[in-house]
Amino acid sequence: MAMKPISVQLYSLRERAAKDFAAVLKDVSDMGYVGVETAGLHGKTAGEVRRILDDLGLKCSSAHVKLPTRETLGEAVDTAGALGYRHVISGFGPAEFVSREKIRAAAARFEEAAHLLKPHGLRMGYHNHWWEFDLVEGRYGYEWFLEACPSVFSQLDVYWARNFGKVDTPAIVRKHARNLPLLHIKDGPLVKDQPHVAVGSGKADVASIIQAADESVLEWIVVELDACATDMTEAVRGSYAYLVKNGLAAGRKPVRT
Repeated sequence: MAMKPISVQLYSLRERAAKDFAAVLKDVSDMGYVGVETAGLHGKTAGEVRRILDDLGLKCSSAHVKLPTRETLGEAVDTAGALGYRHVISGFGPAEFVSREKIRAAAARFEEAAHLLKPHGLRMGYHNHWWEFDLVEGRYGYEWFLEACPSVFSQLDVYWARNFGKVDTPAIVRKHARNLPLLHIKDGPLVKDQPHVAVGSGKADVASIIQAADESVLEWIVVELDACATDMTEAVRGSYAYLVKNGLAAGRKPVRT
């Protein structure tokens, strides 16, 4: 499979970004990341962030935002245009996945957002956690959801999709590969409430997961670590090193051995 460019979800570095967003972006660029996925702009305008990204040679692969509505569509479109991304991502909490009825209602909201964004060249995506991979009437809530909103793509968080060892994640990737332009890659012990680790240092079968994707559909490999017991910047750096060194993602800088 041809390697896809590597991005990082900046939520991983949120604590430092809140103090000095520009410094965080420079560090990410120096590591060799090709892109970033935003989760807030830390007091800067989209235009200001775009100028920083351009100066550093970074692209904005995608963004996590509040689910767009008719009332907020203009802002969502303007921000995407300024930063240059077309993948708009959002998600829901566990309460929306406790029953088929709740799932259908949640899917309807995402489907509406997808139709609102489409005329502007933007795509609506859903980012999962573990609760979408609990069973609802004998089937994963994730699958009921995607079936009910066919215009929405999946940004599969491959660690959460494992549901702490209950789910065969490579099989999920193969099954839904035609709808997976972005993979969120994280790693850890597969134990609930335990911190994540640099990609390649935990129990996630990262290589098998990435290799199960459809290379004609997959566009980005996105690193995300929610919380680490170690320094987060070093974990993000280590994740880049593992993925690029092992030919699982394409970066801008080679990894020194």
